[in-house]
Parts: sequence; C-alpha cells; structure tokens
Amino acid sequence: QLQLVESGGGLVQPGGSLRLSCAVSGATSRGYSIGWFRQAPGKEREGVSCTAKLGTNYADSVKGRFTVSRDSAKNTVYLHMNSLKPGDTAVYYCASPESSWCTLNPKGMDYWGKGALVTVSS
Repeated sequence: QLQLVESGGGLVQPGGSLRLSCAVSGATSRGYSIGWFRQAPGKEREGVSCTAKLGTNYADSVKGRFTVSRDSAKNTVYLHMNSLKPGDTAVYYCASPESSWCTLNPKGMDYWGKGALVTVSS
C-alpha cells in the first residue's frame, strides 16, 4: 500500500505560480506511478497529469503551463503550476494506481491523498 500527502496549496493571483508536493510513503520500493487530479466546486474530478516510467501525460487544459518533477530520493512528486487562471481553482489530489500504468481517469487510481486547495483569484 501507498500513503500520499499533498502540500503547498494556497491563494495565488491570476498569472501566478504555485508548486504542489506529493509525499509518498509505504511500499515505495516496488516503484509507482503518480497522477494529479483536481476537483472544482460542483464539477467532477478530472485528471491533470500522470507520471510513469516512460514520462508524463498532461491534460490539454494544462499543457504548456503545468509540469511534473520527481525527487526519487525523497519519494516526492511535484506539480509546478504556472500562468494560473481562475478556472484552475480546485482541490488538487495526487493518486497512484496499484498497477504501473498511468491514466488520467480517476477510476484508474487506487490510492489517494486528502487533497490541497488551490484558489486562483485577485
């Protein structure tokens, strides 16, 4: 099993940047994929990115603005968010599937963090 904890959320102005962290613990030695998801008020949870061994896939809505990096020594994955828009306001979750493959479909994830709120507003 994996335990995931997000941090780094907060309030940021439109056009600003923010970095979220996802600390992973538990059965990390087997390797894992990490997805970032978000859920805005009144909307369904949607995939933002998914990182596996071969690289990262991004949702069209964040391509060119969001990037993912990974510090394997710390078992931490980061979501770097730039050029933020009010429409990016949501609770952001990191998640991991039991298998090694990646998907932007929330139903494909087995382990979830509790989420971090990101608010983009002036």
